[in-house]
Amino acid sequence: MKKILVIAFSGLLLSCGGNGYEINGEINGLSDGTRVFLERQDPEKGVVPVDTVKIEKGKFTFEGKADEPEIHSIRFDGTQGGFIVVVEKGDIKAVVNKDSIPNAKLTGTFNNDELHKYNAEMYKIQKRMMAFQQKNGPIMQQAQQKMDTVTMNRLSKEYAKFQQDFMDYNYKYVESTPKSFLSVLLIEGMFNEMDPKLDKIKKYFDALDADLKETKPGKRIQTKLQDSESVEVGKPAPDFSAKTPDGKTVSLKQSLGKATIIDFWASWCAPCRQENPNVVALYNEFHAKGLNIIGVSLDREGEADKWKEAIAKDQLTWTQVSNLKFWKDPIAVKYGIQSIPATFLLDASGKIVAKNLHGAELKAKVAELLAK
Repeated sequence: MKKILVIAFSGLLLSCGGNGYEINGEINGLSDGTRVFLERQDPEKGVVPVDTVKIEKGKFTFEGKADEPEIHSIRFDGTQGGFIVVVEKGDIKAVVNKDSIPNAKLTGTFNNDELHKYNAEMYKIQKRMMAFQQKNGPIMQQAQQKMDTVTMNRLSKEYAKFQQDFMDYNYKYVESTPKSFLSVLLIEGMFNEMDPKLDKIKKYFDALDADLKETKPGKRIQTKLQDSESVEVGKPAPDFSAKTPDGKTVSLKQSLGKATIIDFWASWCAPCRQENPNVVALYNEFHAKGLNIIGVSLDREGEADKWKEAIAKDQLTWTQVSNLKFWKDPIAVKYGIQSIPATFLLDASGKIVAKNLHGAELKAKVAELLAK
């Protein structure tokens, strides 16, 4: 499933307050002396420890300063899972049961009230999805064993509707609640959709309260919008340069042909590797007629050998470059890459004419450019 923003599952919520906060929790089912951990969700570093307290008489308290709203999670020693909380100015209350820790009830501040309401609605969809899985799981297994593609496709389409339900509710929530910090997080998550709708994202972002736009995720959205607009169809592809496997620096400008594909991939990316034979076939058919390809790998630092091995194994004979910076690759950041494989098709002048085409569609568009 694509990385759609389902806050109830991933734990990415904040608020827009400031100054001091106090989180007062009540927990049923855990003994006094059990440690309670408050952790911050950092986009770069992941989970960052913030504070540790102990349960006393069934209660626990965290205090601190929230210069800017942030998502934190709370978990208990010796138990699995935890719950998320919007750290913001004010007194926050959490009522928790040992047997349903992720469903802790949060109240006391606007954004925690909103978080609780949002998760309750998302849980309704999740509950229906789980019921569908329970009912149709055996049917799907039988269909797979019998290679019954009709049944498999039908169930897959029905299951995909739940993902659409999640997305539809996110859109509805953002439209109706422009004052909620949850809305800014949901908007940021829209960049991770298979085909991000920039006009819709910009519309939702423009409607947010001014304070939300100045939060960290709000500023990230502004940057992403600026970057995405620079690589829209019809715009000149931003030039870049990076090193090839043999250490030579090559630029996009040097690599342009009558038609050019910028192919973002990585040796660790299974879908990319599965797609490579199709790209090889396309290149072999059209390179002599003017098609060039420049591959940009999102491999990790220290794993250049894996990158080189994948190039050789998959027989990728066109230009390959990489900064070996994983998702922080400056070229990927410049092009707003959120998932791979990702492709940009350029004409002879270096203008972007299409994005993320595959198979027959990509072949037809390449043939069209080369026929001009």
